[in-house]
Amino acid sequence: MLLTFLFNRFYVDCIVNKLNLKPKNKISKTFIGFLITSVVIWLLITLSKEYVVNVNFPLNYQGISNNKVLQSQAKNNLELIVKASGFKILKTRINSKTININAGAANKKNGTTHYILTKNQQGSLQKQLPTGLDLKEIVKDTFFLELGSLVTKKVPVKPDLKVNFHLGYDFVKPITLVPDSILVFGPENYINSLQTVTLQPLSLDDVKSDFENKVSIIKPKNVTNLKFSSQTVTIKGKVENFTEGTFEVPYKIINIPDGVSVSTLTKNCTVSFIISLKNFNKINKNSFEIVCDYAVAEKNNLNYLVPKLLNKSDLIKSYKIAPNKIDFLIEK
Repeated sequence: MLLTFLFNRFYVDCIVNKLNLKPKNKISKTFIGFLITSVVIWLLITLSKEYVVNVNFPLNYQGISNNKVLQSQAKNNLELIVKASGFKILKTRINSKTININAGAANKKNGTTHYILTKNQQGSLQKQLPTGLDLKEIVKDTFFLELGSLVTKKVPVKPDLKVNFHLGYDFVKPITLVPDSILVFGPENYINSLQTVTLQPLSLDDVKSDFENKVSIIKPKNVTNLKFSSQTVTIKGKVENFTEGTFEVPYKIINIPDGVSVSTLTKNCTVSFIISLKNFNKINKNSFEIVCDYAVAEKNNLNYLVPKLLNKSDLIKSYKIAPNKIDFLIEK
């Protein structure tokens, strides 16, 4: 009654102000105090009553054996119908307690599909509820889980590396990954299809010296229960200054049939090569051996020979031979 009177009084004052009528007195601080007090009393009365409501709780699965694992994301909340005072319900909704469900009691349906009958765990669920909450009903009577074997697989690492070198610089040899493969532990259906583990992107600019960078692996967002033997991989690169060199190298023709004489206009090929500056003096024209296979030209009905580099030094990074075709004449 008091609350109704105060609200009626407040409504009348608002109408008076709207019609620009002069009230006999202004709204006093005492009236505002009464209004606030009335609202507080109303809330206390309302929250002290008992209600039957639906409440969602975060869900955690326990009791899964060590050699089993959830193959996919399972339902992560549990909806219960509870009876409690308004105070208890408000407190529970502000700070929800995580409820554990025994996944070890799951029954196999087919393949990796298992199911849990929640009615069989009603007593355990009641004990986990905050004091003052009376469990009336579990909204969902069956939970389905994909439970499969926990397997391990050694998977190669795949870098995502972009290197911009300073002019004249390059890798001496391919980059090194430490480790170059890692063990992945997880759900069988995911691990069996896993081919590589990708690293976070690494971009380097104006590189002119050796580098060594530690990079994290990329963990898939849509797969749970994965573990890795290493969380990071070190990428190592050996870099040197390179230069270009050329040599005139004589070639020889092989597989010429008896009774056939082959003549060419030139006797040498020019070999252009890229080598690190510090190793340049370790190379000479004897480091190369070029041959032209007459049998290949004859088999493919070619009127020219194709020079091939038979041997080269491991210090050479890359090379080109010119000319790449050699005309010849046959004298029988």
